[in-house]
Amino acid sequence: MSIVFSASLRCQLPVLLLIFQGAFIAIFILFFSFEEPFSYLNTSNVTATAGEDDLDIFPLFKDVHIMLFAGLGLMLSFLRLYGFGGIAINFLIANFSIQWAMVVQGFFYHFKHWMIHLRLNNILEAEFAAVTALISAGAVLGRTSPVQLILLSALEIPLFVVNDWLVNKYFHILDIGGTVAIHIFSCYFGLGMSQILYQPSLQRGHKKETTTSNSDLLSLLGTIFLWIFWPSFNSVLAKNREAQHRAIVNTFLALSSGTMTTFAMSSLVDKRGRISLAHLQNASLAGGVAVGISADLISPGGALSIGCIASMACTLGFQYLSPFLAKKIKLQDQCGIHNLHGVPGIIGTIGSIVVILLEPIDTYGSSLHETLYSNGLDEQPILGVLGNTETWTSKGQALQQAAALGVTIGVSLFGGYITGLLMRLPCFFHPFREDFFDDQLYFQVPEDIENKWISNEKLQEHLLVPLKQI
Repeated sequence: MSIVFSASLRCQLPVLLLIFQGAFIAIFILFFSFEEPFSYLNTSNVTATAGEDDLDIFPLFKDVHIMLFAGLGLMLSFLRLYGFGGIAINFLIANFSIQWAMVVQGFFYHFKHWMIHLRLNNILEAEFAAVTALISAGAVLGRTSPVQLILLSALEIPLFVVNDWLVNKYFHILDIGGTVAIHIFSCYFGLGMSQILYQPSLQRGHKKETTTSNSDLLSLLGTIFLWIFWPSFNSVLAKNREAQHRAIVNTFLALSSGTMTTFAMSSLVDKRGRISLAHLQNASLAGGVAVGISADLISPGGALSIGCIASMACTLGFQYLSPFLAKKIKLQDQCGIHNLHGVPGIIGTIGSIVVILLEPIDTYGSSLHETLYSNGLDEQPILGVLGNTETWTSKGQALQQAAALGVTIGVSLFGGYITGLLMRLPCFFHPFREDFFDDQLYFQVPEDIENKWISNEKLQEHLLVPLKQI
């Protein structure tokens, strides 16, 4: 197996990274500082409370950290010859996206008196932004270069910040776990980009687009990492401890219900009753995606129900919807992000609308009361969909949820199409078809990987001979 190495990749990637890193260093030197005085030991100072609050979220921050770097990286290592790419490029894009998001969010939200005061919460917000880039990159995993993925992150992060402002500050959506702002946005951004980068030669698959028992095992381990720490992801932005407690419990219940449903559905759709590892690696997490938008609102029974429905839809999506979309609208979704993030996200948003319309206010707890009302009043004026001031009602909030979903899908698809067109420009490095899903183009890989691939190819050819004779 021969790999043609490109001089343009050797030049573009290091130059691009060094330019960006140099720019980030300059921006941080000029505009970033710690709030003064920032010492949680000085309890007489007002900022001490802020410091203590940030340290309170540090355990959850570490959980999100593990999800971002270990969980997602391992989950993307399922391709037999692209394991380094799945883990290491995830590592690169995550670091770039976090720094870039801190800059964009800093100037967008926190820029005052020519300075941005840096806190742990800023990094946490940036990590949520970075998640969107990593999810979107999953749609084109293995068939884009690191240069193209850097461009993806550079363009997606600012658009995410704008859309996040729209859904949270303008539409006042209730979305503690980022189901709409993160999962829906990243999914349809990635799908729009993937559709522009459509590869006709991949319609019948690629010889390297396969897995091994070891690669599937690593990916399943990544799924379990994500599964364990997902309650932290859905609860870290809660308004108070009561809401955080409900979000943690409901997320666990949705994930647990979804896992059992995934085992059942995967066995059910297989003719021999066998369980698909692809289903386990994805559908067992669908409950965490779907419940995120209402994790602090719903009852335990509702959480179990949403987890079950979302995982059922995700499994059926992998089995039937993905092949249908690939055939009908030429949608190549390498990691199945539509099944894991898109469909469960829509189910979760619809579920939140049902909860808001049907459940009495008292069942939401005091945290929702604090979100919707001010100073203990029964009514709070909020900004409506059309910009006018309205009084909060359950029907109005349901419309806000639906409007935010529609706007997010539209904005993300538009951004994905534009990004895909820019990624196709000849000035950026593009891997050749024979280099898809292969680490050798980007990494110094051990020789045993190449030898193993060649020997496996010969073994397959040898086994095909008696099969053809039969």
